Amino acid sequence: MAMERQHDIYRLFSRRALFIGAVKLIGLCVLGGRLAYIQIFQNSKYQMLSEDNRVNLKLLEPIRGTILDRFDIPLAVNRQNFRLILIPEQCPDVDAVLDKLNRKVAIDERARTRIKKEISQNRSFVPVTVSETLTWEQLAIIEVSLPDLPGVQIEEGQVRSYPLGVSTAHVVGYVGAVSEAEMEDDPVLSLPDFRIGKSGIEKTYDKLLRGIAGTAHVEVNALGRQVRELKRNEGQQGEEITLTLDADLQHYIQQRIAQEKSASAVVMDVHTGAIYAMNSHSSFDPNLFIHGIPADLWASYLSDPSNPLTNKVVSGQYPPGSTFKMVTALAGLETDIIKPGKRVFCPGHMTLGNHRFHCWKAGGHGNMGFVDALEQSCDVFFYEISKEIGIDNIAAMARRLGLGDKLDIEIPGERGGLIPTREWKQERYDTSWQLGETVVAAIGQGYIQTTPLQLATMTARIVNGGKAVKPYLVEKLGQWNRKQPVFETIGLSDKNIKIVRDGMEAVMMGKHGTARGSKITEEGFAMGGKTGTAQVRRISMEDRARGLKMEDLPWDQQHHALFVGYAPYDNPRYVTAVVVEHGGGGSAVAAPIAHDILLKTQQRAPHMRQIRLFEPKSADKENGGKS
Repeated sequence: MAMERQHDIYRLFSRRALFIGAVKLIGLCVLGGRLAYIQIFQNSKYQMLSEDNRVNLKLLEPIRGTILDRFDIPLAVNRQNFRLILIPEQCPDVDAVLDKLNRKVAIDERARTRIKKEISQNRSFVPVTVSETLTWEQLAIIEVSLPDLPGVQIEEGQVRSYPLGVSTAHVVGYVGAVSEAEMEDDPVLSLPDFRIGKSGIEKTYDKLLRGIAGTAHVEVNALGRQVRELKRNEGQQGEEITLTLDADLQHYIQQRIAQEKSASAVVMDVHTGAIYAMNSHSSFDPNLFIHGIPADLWASYLSDPSNPLTNKVVSGQYPPGSTFKMVTALAGLETDIIKPGKRVFCPGHMTLGNHRFHCWKAGGHGNMGFVDALEQSCDVFFYEISKEIGIDNIAAMARRLGLGDKLDIEIPGERGGLIPTREWKQERYDTSWQLGETVVAAIGQGYIQTTPLQLATMTARIVNGGKAVKPYLVEKLGQWNRKQPVFETIGLSDKNIKIVRDGMEAVMMGKHGTARGSKITEEGFAMGGKTGTAQVRRISMEDRARGLKMEDLPWDQQHHALFVGYAPYDNPRYVTAVVVEHGGGGSAVAAPIAHDILLKTQQRAPHMRQIRLFEPKSADKENGGKS
């Protein structure tokens, strides 16, 4: 009995053992099959995943393209830069090392706090920047002291530099760190030290200037620490841009207008539209913005009444004053409403209804024609003819001459100004246009607003024979060369242009010319032009009665001084527009500046000097390499 029972137990145990063994065998087969599948059939996949854990792809910052003037003088370049970094894991006592460094490179409490904060937020092997830029003297001192500075290293890189500083700040612009709002799909923007264009040409052509990022395959260990670099692709440098500017002329004009509190000037080719100089004062040093401008300096720029951050040539809007009288004259002549022989007597004022419109000359100018009225800037002459011409005809001529609309210059911030019409006033103020407003507009006052760039364009279109020239700044972009532009005519008759030009010559050369004291006396360099004074605050009869004069008013309430001119007179090539904010009279303030600008421009003759980049190779060989 006992034997039987023992035998049954043995048989039961054997079946269970067999079942368990079979299950284990099946499991082993499944596991072995899975391992074989992974090792043999999915080998490449898991090898790639393993490689990804071992090799990191690191972005390399591309070299930013340079910006040059028309003669290849650098306006924005990249210079060698040395950064001081600290690797915390190699530095047993961070405070002690920072104390030693402070004796060689100034590290204030704010910088020390920032360094220690970055150390606490990152892994110990991640380098922390101590100083962005080292001078050669600092570099030499630290290099000698490196054995006593554990964890301290010097990295070489590049930083943007603007050799002409304040002189080209508004045109070239500057670069700065990428803000959250500026983040795009381009991964290079996430690099900690990457800079993008913030203003000027740097901003307009930022994507072309920034280039294409390179890559480096870096081997790292399990903690993410870099072990070695396996492979490197340097990427592609940004495009080179050549501007129409003449750097020497640009610098000269900047120094000239810096004698005023706030002023702007532009020089333009009357035939091509090339801008040889574009200056705005006060200005700023773009080099200060590269690593972040101090808060107190930024606040001072914002509160400065001379607006140093504004490019006044394209963004400043001013009543054109008497420089607008050429527009009124051409509007009357071209519509044939006013005949060339028209004469008006100026007693010093004109009465319209119950209002008296004064001429700038209290005793009046007497009997005036077109040339006389331009020469002496007689207000009454233009008051009278404007009543016949009408505001819409004046506005139409202004737009033909380039006023009232953006000119699409290649830098941000351009404003379009304002040329009013009957329709505009009805839409804007829901009221009809008044004849007195036409009278005021005829001498460039009232609602009219223009930029210095528009005034230069207006002058160029008059003196180039009525061609619709447009200004531009970029001559060459990478491999693209600007072709000689061909401009359509705006339909001005030669005889009417001559009348206006005769008046502008008389302004400088005439016995009673308002700017005769600023004429160019050097042979072959004679200029024509027109003065302008734009009213900012009206002096009423009550003010006059109590003896109030313009010079008695605060600076920001005084009139703007303007001048537009061209040279040489016989064969115009250059035009300039000068605006001195709250400078007083155009003849006394703006005209002398224009004299200096046009004389210097003609002496340099920037349109005659060839850019070597444009010369064909065959010509170089034929000339023995000489330009």
